[in-house]
Order: sequence, then C-alpha cells, then structure tokens
Amino acid sequence: MNEQDTQSPSNSESTTQPKNAEDKIEELHKLTNRLANELERSRIAQYTELLNRPWKLIGLNLLSGAARGVGIAIGFTFFAATIIYVLQVLGALNLPIVGDYIADIVRIVQRQLELNTY
Repeated sequence: MNEQDTQSPSNSESTTQPKNAEDKIEELHKLTNRLANELERSRIAQYTELLNRPWKLIGLNLLSGAARGVGIAIGFTFFAATIIYVLQVLGALNLPIVGDYIADIVRIVQRQLELNTY
C-alpha cells in the first residue's frame, strides 16, 4: 500500500466539516435563550426578590397559612356534618346492630361523666 491509499479514509472524514465559529456562536445563542426562557418560566427572579424582602415573605406565609386553616376548617365541618347526617339517618331506621352500638357509646360516655366529677 502506498501513502495515498492510507490517506483516503481521512479524506472521507473531511467531508463532514467541523462547525465553524458562526455555527458555534449561533448554537450558544440558542442555548442561552432557552436557558433564559426556562428561568423566566420558573420565576426565579420573583423568588429571589421575595427572599430579599423578609417582611413580605412573612406576610405572605401568614396569609397562606390562614387561608389553609380556613379551608381545613370548612372541609372538616362539611365532613363532620355529613357523618352526623348519615348517623341520624341510620338511627332513624332503628337498625338493631347500629342502635346497640350507639347505645353502648352513650353508656360509655355516661359512665365516664359519672366517674369524673370536676
């Protein structure tokens, strides 16, 4: 084999030219724009601004905690009212098993009240 035969594979590799500087800059520009858009979408600027203003952060946390507490109270009230309504309906049916169970609960509560006089 001569030198020309050994160099022929390198000639085929040269057909896939490496990216020139403009292509690299364009790719870097696209990547930077995508990263900037992702940061804007994640609202990182508002979050860092909020961290730099601790009183506003405390106020927002108090407000969100109060709203969460009110929501829990309303939800529990609705749940408890539903359970009480179902128990009243079951009590009105005068079912033997349910009636005995409720009577046992009433007896236990009455005994407890008689034992603990405050």
